[in-house]
Amino acid sequence: MKKVALLWALMVGLVYPSVAQKDKKASEILDAMSKKYQSLNSYKATFSYAGEGGKYKGDLAVKKNAFRLKLAGQEVFTDGKTMSTYIKETNEVNVQDYDAGSSGEFNPTKIYSIYKQGYNYKYIGEQKQGGQPVDVVELTPEKKNTQITKVQIAVNKKDKSVKGWKLTDKSGKVTSYTIDSFTPNVAIADTYFVFDKSKYPGVEVVDLR
Repeated sequence: MKKVALLWALMVGLVYPSVAQKDKKASEILDAMSKKYQSLNSYKATFSYAGEGGKYKGDLAVKKNAFRLKLAGQEVFTDGKTMSTYIKETNEVNVQDYDAGSSGEFNPTKIYSIYKQGYNYKYIGEQKQGGQPVDVVELTPEKKNTQITKVQIAVNKKDKSVKGWKLTDKSGKVTSYTIDSFTPNVAIADTYFVFDKSKYPGVEVVDLR
């Protein structure tokens, strides 16, 4: 659960009073990235995760308010109303109501807007990732003593998609995610975002609603 929690910390939108410590160039890059994601009907992505616990691969699919995430032996499903978290090791799924506005929820459908509330940001510079030029922007939370103290987001200069990000926690540990593939506007059935227990023989369902 720890690995998924780190991803939750990046994508959740924290709601705190805003202060005027915003870098203009960083703002332009983030606004362009935000505009791109808001224009999409859906997308799929594969990514690599590297941290203290090792290296892993993950998959993410997003369609409007629905998403499905697979990472390190866990799968998270939500259709925008119900969230199901499946843990492969124990063959158990936890089912709960999904609140997209809750600060404790993982919400990749809002990745394009997290910077708008609760963060200051500045432009770090241009780099290359996977042979492609990216602009790197650093976000720092306005609230002190948060678990995540710094987020660096790499935005593809050409198509404005997120190419990767790094999280630094209060102990100084760095966790990085790299987008390996990104496919916009793919056809995805709504049922893909709903946990189907018939596909997980013997699964124990824990209903927390």
